[in-house]
Amino acid sequence: MQQLWPSAVEDPQLIDLYRTPPGPWLRLNFVASLDGAGTVDGRSAPLSGPADKRVFGVLRMLCDALVVGAGTVRDEGYHALRLDADRRAWRVANGLAEYPTMVIVSKRLDLDPALDALADAPVRPIVLTRAGADPGKLAEVADLITVGDDQVDLRAGVAALRERGFAHLLSEGGPMLFGSLAAAGLVDELCLTVSPLLAGAGPGRIIGGPELPAPEHLTLRHVLYDDGLLFLRHAR
Repeated sequence: MQQLWPSAVEDPQLIDLYRTPPGPWLRLNFVASLDGAGTVDGRSAPLSGPADKRVFGVLRMLCDALVVGAGTVRDEGYHALRLDADRRAWRVANGLAEYPTMVIVSKRLDLDPALDALADAPVRPIVLTRAGADPGKLAEVADLITVGDDQVDLRAGVAALRERGFAHLLSEGGPMLFGSLAAAGLVDELCLTVSPLLAGAGPGRIIGGPELPAPEHLTLRHVLYDDGLLFLRHAR
């Protein structure tokens, strides 16, 4: 068994740690509480922190396109997919487009074209949808790709993105999109940040019983690794 933490890691090392193999790759990035919650009060931000945001930023810098469900874009209040000057320079120096492309998966196309993620995007976003969905004014701010009849066909959608040159895809959810990508056999990697919070009971969780009045913060004591298993010890 190995002790992996504590050990300092700087951004250049993070980039090397999170590089993906050459060729097509689909990575998911999620954050969860110690007791399995993906959100607190409907949003993931309370589970995050400065270190998580560092990894979050590096993963976005490394991808060709960011694939997100429409509900997550609305619920999390997604902004336009922008990077700072240093990260844009790194992308260009490493043969990537200056900015990754935002890709939104939407069955009903119930997206406001004025959403910051669409209207203020530095490069034109893409929306994956199904046949028969009413585009309304979305076509003014995004390229629409129709894949599937009753549902969005994610296999066809991912294939269409790769035909456009987006080999390295990053998805930040939400849970329904994660499940659908996994069911379609499209997931190559999961990056999971375990937040040191007990969020309390909720559906589909590893904890039951009464709700906590507020999330409870615990401190990471050590990280151990053995035969593919990661053991996190958190305590007050």
